[in-house]
Amino acid sequence: MPSKIFTSTHARIVVLTMAGASLMATASAMSLRELRALEKTSKQGPHYANYYLVGVMEGALEAHAHGVRNGAKPSICLNGRRLEPHMAKSLYDTERKRNEDLYEADMPVQLVMVNALATVYACSD
Repeated sequence: MPSKIFTSTHARIVVLTMAGASLMATASAMSLRELRALEKTSKQGPHYANYYLVGVMEGALEAHAHGVRNGAKPSICLNGRRLEPHMAKSLYDTERKRNEDLYEADMPVQLVMVNALATVYACSD
């Protein structure tokens, strides 16, 4: 009987691992070009792009916080300053304009957002 339970559990783990691996393989970062195309897809395109940018911003902040909790040096410090979801688009746009020669169309949106956050919410040494 125990071997049957082990086999069932083992099979479940294998299936879940394979499903997770396939999802990770299909989940990729949106490029600057893809975000620009999303904005132009329909009347709702700009809204979809803004929602995406908010998600990227929140994900970047959470990833940063996770890294800091695990010993990484902070590079984004709010220090009581306001950061709200509606600010994501302007942070992104300002970073793109500030460094327009740096970013290429196939670079990930996350790179721009992390750089924007680290610039605007820089930590004082």
